[in-house]
Amino acid sequence: MTRGGSSDAAQLLPWRSGLAYGLMGLPLAFAALPLYVVLPHYYARDLGLPLATVGALLLLVRLMDAGAEPLLGRLSDLLYRRAAHAVLWVAGASALFLGGGMAGLFFPRVQGPSALATWMVAGLLFTCLAHSLLVIAHQAWGVRLGGDAVQRSRIVAWREGPGLIGVVTASALSVAWGAGTMLGVFALALLAGWLALWRAPRPPLTTEPRERHEPRKLQLWKPLTQAAFRRLLAVFLCNGIASAIPAALMLFFAQDRLRATPPQIALFLVLYFVSGALSLPGWLRVVRRFGLERAWLAGMLLAVAGFGWAAALQGGQVAAFAVICVLSGAALGADLAVPGALLALLIARHGAQGAHDGAYLGWWNLATKFNLALAAGATLPLLQWLGYLPGSQDPLALQRLAWMYALLPCALKLLAAALLHRLLIRSPTPTLGVTP
Repeated sequence: MTRGGSSDAAQLLPWRSGLAYGLMGLPLAFAALPLYVVLPHYYARDLGLPLATVGALLLLVRLMDAGAEPLLGRLSDLLYRRAAHAVLWVAGASALFLGGGMAGLFFPRVQGPSALATWMVAGLLFTCLAHSLLVIAHQAWGVRLGGDAVQRSRIVAWREGPGLIGVVTASALSVAWGAGTMLGVFALALLAGWLALWRAPRPPLTTEPRERHEPRKLQLWKPLTQAAFRRLLAVFLCNGIASAIPAALMLFFAQDRLRATPPQIALFLVLYFVSGALSLPGWLRVVRRFGLERAWLAGMLLAVAGFGWAAALQGGQVAAFAVICVLSGAALGADLAVPGALLALLIARHGAQGAHDGAYLGWWNLATKFNLALAAGATLPLLQWLGYLPGSQDPLALQRLAWMYALLPCALKLLAAALLHRLLIRSPTPTLGVTP
């Protein structure tokens, strides 16, 4: 094992092995779009819950889910300490719970605002915990395969590429064909991903960690004691909230500001995620030429340049918004390929690969869930306070919606870019040392 955690096997990962590992990324990403984009709109517009109530409940559930992430990461470490079969069977149980929870959320068995609110909270908590455990276990599998910066970005791409296909499929099915078809395809994708994982290259078993006598509580918190991880996490948090706000508001913006039809909205989502998928090979070349950090910085700046002018769009300008979806989707490829590879390198260089991967991934996914919680929990009530309600045609309210949807995320992206440049690229004590 080299200093970067690579091995000959990891450097020569065949495409069949990469696909066997990455296929589970399809249903995991498939689930994310209905949970974080479609569900708030569905409960607010179709089931009649007030927008502020939906936002507050989402904030509550996602904060609870985020708080559990480090513990789920610790559970992942314990599973990998036993055997790959233990990971696979727990992943299968999590997939079963995830599918059942999704079905319950989109086909509630109760009526009335109070009952619906309770059902949404319970169903989301159950579903998100199952989803989180499956995501962390899957990510840890890829981290443990090892490799240099380029190989790790390829492993991440094998996970995120099928994930983009899953999001595209979920986008088309949820908007154009309804929840029933969407959930049926999702169940088949979960089964296929789980079966494929049995044929994936097995990560090495956890060896007894050097901190043999270190209390488990300290092992859980140890990632946060490392300055390099805190720096990377700060950039990831700021960039993540910038991406989560448009995800939470996209359906409201498309329907009320652009007055787009359901097929047009499905096309927007497909264009965005297909563009992201097609951009992945190009971003891998950028990584090889300029390094991980500078590739990520380029993606952030491209996102601002391609997305910021969405705030000026008016009703009916669907062609212009389609162009924005393509441009911002191309920038998405950097967000998909780079941060996970940076994290994997950091884990390896701190000697935690194969021992405490889950602890790092737990805090990493806590940041992801915190971004999603803040995006929905803060922006939806704020929009209602500013006068916007779903279906509104008030020009001032729609302008505020457009500013919240486009300008605020761009400001946060620029802040994330500044942090990336200061903390990871220009830092006098380099965080990872992977830039050329």
